Amino acid sequence: MTAHLKLRIHVSEPWDFERTNGTSELTGWTIDYAIDELEEWEVMLDHGYDLNDVHHGRVLVSPRYVGERLTKIYDAFVGFPVRIAHRLDGDWHYAMTGMLSVRHDTEEHGEDE
Repeated sequence: MTAHLKLRIHVSEPWDFERTNGTSELTGWTIDYAIDELEEWEVMLDHGYDLNDVHHGRVLVSPRYVGERLTKIYDAFVGFPVRIAHRLDGDWHYAMTGMLSVRHDTEEHGEDE
C-alpha cells in the first residue's frame, strides 16, 4: 500500500479566500504522487473549505505553468505554483491558484527545561 504524502496548500486566489474561510492554508494528503504519469493530484483535505456557499473536502491540483511537473515540490524552496480545482456537478472546475508544498509535521515532546 502506498503511503500518504502530506501536503500544504497556500491559497492566493481568490483574493477573499482567507476572509471567507478564516485561513489561507489547506492541509491534506494524496497517494497520486506514486504514479509518475499523473499530471494532476487529487488531495483529500484534513478540513474542508467553503466556496460560493458549497463545502468542499477535496481538491485537484495541477502545475500552474505549462511544461511543469508536480514532482518539483520536492525541490521547491518555498512552494510550487499550482492551479486548484473543486468538484461541481460531477466535474472539476479550476477556480483558485496557490502554492503547494510537502507538509513536515513536527511533534511537540513537551520536555521540561
